[in-house]
Amino acid sequence: MHGMALKTVAMLTAGGLAPCLSSAVGGLIERYTQVAPEIRLIAYRNGYAGLLQGDYIEVTDALRATAARLHAFGGSPIGNSRVKLTNVEDCVARGLVKPGEDPLDAAARQLTRDGVDVLHTIGGDDTNLTAADLAAYLRDNSYDLTVVGLPKTIDNDVIPIKQSLGAFTAAEQGAVYARNIIAEHSANPRMLIVHEVMGRHCGWLTAATAQTHHSWVKSAPFAEWPDHPAARWDVHGVYVPERSFDIAAEAERLRAIMDAQDGVNLFISEGAGMDEIVAAMEAAGEEVPRDAFGHVKLDKVNPGEWFATKLAEAIGAEKVLVQKSGYFSRSAAANDADLALIKACTDHAVEAAMRGEPGVVGHDEERGDVLRAIEFERLKGGKNFDPTQEWFVELLGDLGQS
Repeated sequence: MHGMALKTVAMLTAGGLAPCLSSAVGGLIERYTQVAPEIRLIAYRNGYAGLLQGDYIEVTDALRATAARLHAFGGSPIGNSRVKLTNVEDCVARGLVKPGEDPLDAAARQLTRDGVDVLHTIGGDDTNLTAADLAAYLRDNSYDLTVVGLPKTIDNDVIPIKQSLGAFTAAEQGAVYARNIIAEHSANPRMLIVHEVMGRHCGWLTAATAQTHHSWVKSAPFAEWPDHPAARWDVHGVYVPERSFDIAAEAERLRAIMDAQDGVNLFISEGAGMDEIVAAMEAAGEEVPRDAFGHVKLDKVNPGEWFATKLAEAIGAEKVLVQKSGYFSRSAAANDADLALIKACTDHAVEAAMRGEPGVVGHDEERGDVLRAIEFERLKGGKNFDPTQEWFVELLGDLGQS
């Protein structure tokens, strides 16, 4: 147990952006300054790349005094990168370690040189699985250092964490993006608008974004102009990877909406409808691009473009617009719901660090949703969205989508 013997605490952010990184850094600095101001704080630049290079920012008194300002910003104040410490070849190719050097060992030695007692990693499943590898290496090689992670991903797909930091905001911002994109319907008659949302394997963000936009439509005071009905601004179809659908039946349903509303708005996950897309491509005699393992190449089979191309003719669209909200959503500043979650998690992370308790802090779905430092070995990516949840079933019912 470290108790109050901690001398130096380090932090880093890594992986893709999410609307929580800046706030989480600020929250950790604020909490340490409140409970143990004597502890030295440093922040490695650009994730694990900075750790390997010993490139860090000293958190001075001036930075501590203004840490609260970070809650109002998106992005990360200390930079990110995608570096996996167990991928030796990549680390060598980037010049982060020398040929023949083990990145895990290099990271451990750098942390020792920098006098670090606790390392806070803020990132998604890749970041925290890398943290798990580092934690195991440190333990196996008798380094006295605790790794405490914080979970960020807008996909909300980390097992067994109930809610990842940043996902609430990404859904809200995706709905803001959708509102402006859907206003484009007035640029052309019979417009098909496809809003492609991040979430290659998990539909949570698409579903939550659609639900947020639909709620806005239901509450907004629309003008009484004959060509400005709420129904024209609404979501007309939501497609997630976890839920199959009949393309022919959907085309028929959407054609009726197009005829009635002079436009159709669809919300689609990056990985949605893959089975249906592949089946349709094979039926048409088209070659399905696959990798060496036989997996369909998602980057080659672009779901948003595919939906738009296949449905445009079937529903009689005169113009098609495909737009992706991912980078807009993931780089936003945290909203109130995320700020509250971030504060709870950063406060707990500091408590865990002071106790010398490793893990990733979150509400543990397999332990009654208790906020705790979840054991690294239990952490996995790829959590599926449950499309049978009441709020999602209700949304589909409102849209008339079976």
